[in-house]
Amino acid sequence: MVKRGVEVLNFEFQCKTELIFGKKAELKVGDEVKKYSKNILLVYGGGSIKKTGLYEKIINSLHKQNIKITELSGIKSNPELGLVRTGIGLCRKNSIDFILAVGGGSAIDTAKAIAMGFYYDGDVWDIYSGKYIPVSSLPIATVLTIAAAGSEASQSSVITNENGLIKKGFNCNLSRPVFSILNPELTFSLPDDLTFSGIADMMSHVHERFFSEETNDISDMMAFAILRTIIKNAKMLKENRKSYDSQAQIMLAGTFAHNDLVGIGRVGDYATHKIEQELSALYGVNHAKGIAVMTLAWMDYVYKKRLDHFVKYAINVWDVSKDFGTKEEIAKEGIAILRKFFIFLGLPLLLNELNLPNNYHEDFDKIAERCTGKSTVGNLVKLNKNDVLNILSIALG
Repeated sequence: MVKRGVEVLNFEFQCKTELIFGKKAELKVGDEVKKYSKNILLVYGGGSIKKTGLYEKIINSLHKQNIKITELSGIKSNPELGLVRTGIGLCRKNSIDFILAVGGGSAIDTAKAIAMGFYYDGDVWDIYSGKYIPVSSLPIATVLTIAAAGSEASQSSVITNENGLIKKGFNCNLSRPVFSILNPELTFSLPDDLTFSGIADMMSHVHERFFSEETNDISDMMAFAILRTIIKNAKMLKENRKSYDSQAQIMLAGTFAHNDLVGIGRVGDYATHKIEQELSALYGVNHAKGIAVMTLAWMDYVYKKRLDHFVKYAINVWDVSKDFGTKEEIAKEGIAILRKFFIFLGLPLLLNELNLPNNYHEDFDKIAERCTGKSTVGNLVKLNKNDVLNILSIALG
């Protein structure tokens, strides 16, 4: 019998985000924004939303409601502090009181940072470096174009400071969008590469909540359901990338993977995210691909120390039989099947598949130091600097 973990913790849960889901949902954006503002900042990335026609649809919908638009474009993967500061300046200069982000996690995280920094007299980086906790924020909303980060309903945002190549996250309910528009059709134009790497990202959000010292049946079962939904529909997307139903299931799974419903009554682990964030900060690694590599390395390193968790995971997510073998054999089989699944999706398994500079291993000590500082990282297994170095070594292969 699998042992239970620590009892359910006290918790407070709030998810204020209204989800507007379905075909042509983006055409409602003007009607929804007018409930909050007539003067907004529109935040988006490169030219993809213009090539697909989404930009024109959104602009037309906003103009029909006589909404004034100031634009901030050029948001890149691993969004940077410089554009956040620019956005704050634009909002103050133009008396903007609402932010609309169109895109994926990078555009949304940028919008969240601008919104929190707007009312703060100091530098917005103080929020991410732990020097200041915001007490107010501009409202934001999103039109989602990629199912991956889950930022469209989460309290989390991650920003990279170009000065020192430091990437940090901040969690605050002020960051949750007031509404998010989710139309699975908007993901059809994405390259396969982004679609399937995004699946690793959303899976990691569930993994890092499930693999915790605390446990409870309701969040365990939600975690299993979300992971099984992702696995089933990812396989179907490999056969037909423009399957509306499969992409709809994936998009919903990505949202619920990270709105923290799966995390109720428990403290997540998040070690893999913190290790990967250092890789992204230093080398500009695609976050989702980096998380695939670090998830496998972390599992290989810690599973023997928490066999019961990995047995439960293997049986309930990957259908490994209880009669497969010993606890260790069952746990290892679950990890092996996850590895095969990542291969099936075309994801990298090792650091040398991430287009890193030749001497990247020379930064391992710096990465481990940043992750742990004077303490540890993680919750299921608390990792010190040496542990992180060992996980990075495993990721070398």
